[in-house]
Amino acid sequence: MKEFDYIIIGGGCAGLSLAYELDINQKLKDKTLAIIEPRDEYKKDKTWSFWRVTPHNFEDCIKKSWGNFTINIPNNTKHVECLNTPYQTIDSGLFYKKIINKLKQNININFFKSIREINTENSFVFNSVSNLEESKNNLWQHFSGIEIETSKDFFDDEIFNLMDFDCDQKDSIHFFYTLPFSKTKALIETTWISDLNNNSLKDYDKQLKNYIENKLKIINYKINFKETGAIPLFHPKNIKKLNQMEIGTAGNMTRLSTGYTFLNIQEQSRYIRENIESIAKIKIFSLDKKYQFLDNIFLRVLKNNPKKMAQIFYKMFNCPSNTVINFLSNKSSIYEDISIISKMPKWIFLKQLF
Repeated sequence: MKEFDYIIIGGGCAGLSLAYELDINQKLKDKTLAIIEPRDEYKKDKTWSFWRVTPHNFEDCIKKSWGNFTINIPNNTKHVECLNTPYQTIDSGLFYKKIINKLKQNININFFKSIREINTENSFVFNSVSNLEESKNNLWQHFSGIEIETSKDFFDDEIFNLMDFDCDQKDSIHFFYTLPFSKTKALIETTWISDLNNNSLKDYDKQLKNYIENKLKIINYKINFKETGAIPLFHPKNIKKLNQMEIGTAGNMTRLSTGYTFLNIQEQSRYIRENIESIAKIKIFSLDKKYQFLDNIFLRVLKNNPKKMAQIFYKMFNCPSNTVINFLSNKSSIYEDISIISKMPKWIFLKQLF
């Protein structure tokens, strides 16, 4: 069987981002790479969104950017500006097409359906696949969204709705999320933060229909695209292996308090590319430990006080928008951290320290 210098297990966002980063920086000119991915074809299956706090390789895959957003709780709406760090949405179809077309030009890169097709004995492995099936009791951010198209102009496509908590919470945390791509097209998602055991929260289609028709008052529309997913709000337990590194969600690149992962993957990919010549010896790239500490407290508050979380999220944005965005995007200073913490209900958070 054929041998490769590097193997990437999983040709999703993390695996392809790393392969692309290595390829465009000439790190695979005289090295070989195998990408293990079982899918038969790449097509649009996800949207990835984030505040653009750092540059990335995929500006040409942006479906839409916004400089303003809202947050809703019952009887209140907060308008927030983010012109300096616009919120961007990546179209996964464009992302896949761009990367696959580039990688196919390099004869040193090969795709395989199964790792059993190659010899892994002398390779360095980057693994993006986690086994999370036994973790249903942990907290997840699970969601379903549809991209709808209305028969006439309806949406204000200059502003998106980050969180609308004015909906049935069912003793969990529930909000809707609306990204208007034009005046007639928008992605609308129902999102829950809970464990995965309560099937009563998973009637996503019914929730979306009710929200669109009864809350937004849209009757005539068609569905162009649907996505469903679940983001773990916990880090997988990885067994350290010689000549292997976990990447993406498997490598703890998901920010636990938010679920944001895309830009963290890009930073991890750059770090690996910069150190690829000594990859077996380098320190593993990780998010700043202060965020792990703060997120663990935040998640304990969330789990024990679900009815208070809408107000907590809402009050967070009493801080300057750039402060909150930097905090949510792992770029905050200690002064910004203190500013965020000062807006939180102190007794609730202090109790979770002990």
